Amino acid sequence: MKITAIGLDLAKQVFQVHGVDECGHPVLSKKLRRAQVALFFANLPPCLVGMEACSSSQYWARKLLALGHTVKLMAPQFVRPYVKANKTDSADAEAICEAVGRPGMRFVPLKSVENQALLAMHRARQAFIKARVAQTNQIRGLLAEFGIVTQRGPKNLEPRVAGILEDAENGLPTSLRELLYRLVQHVRDLRQRAQEIEAEINRWHERNEASCRLAQIPGIGALTASALVASIGDANAFTNGRQLAAWIGLVPRQHSSGGKPKLLGISKRGDTYLRTLLVHGARAVILRAKQKPGYSESWLGRLLTRRHQNIVACALANHNARVAWALLAHNRQYEAAHVVAHAA
Repeated sequence: MKITAIGLDLAKQVFQVHGVDECGHPVLSKKLRRAQVALFFANLPPCLVGMEACSSSQYWARKLLALGHTVKLMAPQFVRPYVKANKTDSADAEAICEAVGRPGMRFVPLKSVENQALLAMHRARQAFIKARVAQTNQIRGLLAEFGIVTQRGPKNLEPRVAGILEDAENGLPTSLRELLYRLVQHVRDLRQRAQEIEAEINRWHERNEASCRLAQIPGIGALTASALVASIGDANAFTNGRQLAAWIGLVPRQHSSGGKPKLLGISKRGDTYLRTLLVHGARAVILRAKQKPGYSESWLGRLLTRRHQNIVACALANHNARVAWALLAHNRQYEAAHVVAHAA
């Protein structure tokens, strides 16, 4: 009995394993406690191991790679069609084992420990900013209940609240003044935490050569470049730039039938954070491009004459994602006036 492929259903404590031989016949199905997983695979000959991409999949992928196994991660929505009946741990492991052997299956890139740590800083910074916005809106709502209307944004709110606290004639009770002071201090603390993490990301960006090359693309800064490098990992895992753009969710959805192609809006699949950074960077490029000479004759200017600005921003973000793939996959520098050489 030689196991050639294994489907591993990940969990917190109880893992399910399903193995097949070279003919695809099931030869193994068992449960493992968390402490038994590493020992089980250490005593197993090298084989193909499939797992669903989840919060702990990158850790286990690195663990099993160190033991000599070939590890493939798959998105859960691509594994779900292979579940034959009701959802159980054993059925999930069997579906993973079957899906990992399909030649047309799409796999999730593996990340190094350094890249995963950088993405953790990106997520933490994003969470601090989200909490700061929520806290700011709460302060504005509390003030509105006492008839005080303030403008949006923390830059307008903090000076306004400082003036409100100093005004002794506005009729606010002492308890509310103390509460507002604490809430404003919380907003400042959240902003400081986000700035500290952003400074760490910028230092990582300056030390990484690939990230610096991506930052040369108009519309891609240090945050976007570092997030792209950490998320993509090996750019050669994608066949071309369009696959990377589709992985981020910047290509149109299709609903074609009967030989009639029908393109809809962008698919919005993949990493929402990456897609947001690329689209916002494209919006900044569009605003700056309108101030430059020769804007109306450029590709961007001609596209804006016949399409809405939001559509143009997504198109430019799609273009930047493809350029980023070319720079990473071919180890090249960005050339603003690059011309593609067509074969004769």
